[in-house]
Amino acid sequence: MPLKDLPPDARPREKLLARGAQALSDAELLALLLRTGIAGKGVLQMADELLHLKKNRPHGSPDGGFDGLAGLLHATADDLKHVKGLGPAKRAELVAVLELARRAMAQQLQERTVFANPETIKHYLKLHLAGRGHEVFAVLFLDVQNRLLAMEELFRGTLTQTSVYPREVVLRALHHQASAVVLAHNHPSGTVQPSRADEALTQTLRAALALVDVRVLDHFIVGPGQALSMAEKGLL
Repeated sequence: MPLKDLPPDARPREKLLARGAQALSDAELLALLLRTGIAGKGVLQMADELLHLKKNRPHGSPDGGFDGLAGLLHATADDLKHVKGLGPAKRAELVAVLELARRAMAQQLQERTVFANPETIKHYLKLHLAGRGHEVFAVLFLDVQNRLLAMEELFRGTLTQTSVYPREVVLRALHHQASAVVLAHNHPSGTVQPSRADEALTQTLRAALALVDVRVLDHFIVGPGQALSMAEKGLL
């Protein structure tokens, strides 16, 4: 059904203005960004279908495959080319929304201590890492007041003590003149429970960084829609 045929209080824009963004479903919020559907498919139906595409669809198929909001928002403009009805303008808007969210959270972390609100750092890391299809190891470099100086993705692929090089992490910490770091990596499988390899890697990096007086404050493991703090679990 076209949006204009819905009752006024059921139209996403009017509903948002009257009741706030939190009252809208994921599909309704996405429909506001898409604005229009395609022939034979209203924008709400298109938004709902886009959110429910599965990752196991063949790569490059006409309808892609994102498996939920997190996967969709982590898609690149090139990934979205495969979705029928998403022209350059709509693709750019979807990608821009996530980038704006990342930059807003980065600004918060630069202006005050990272751990003033632990949930902020979890949201920030989920926006960066949760939707990746491969493992990524990232480091947040912090100043003496634990404010964010920079975040860098340093390694990709299967992460072990031998594939994450302590020397490179130390060099980047010195480059940023960091006083502390927060480590983070994702588990594409979905589980955020740390493995023995994760614990061993954390201790290896902690020892290497201690040689240059840089503290490891935490190590986060990120999965779709969730993030675990090893410090909160007493594993650091």
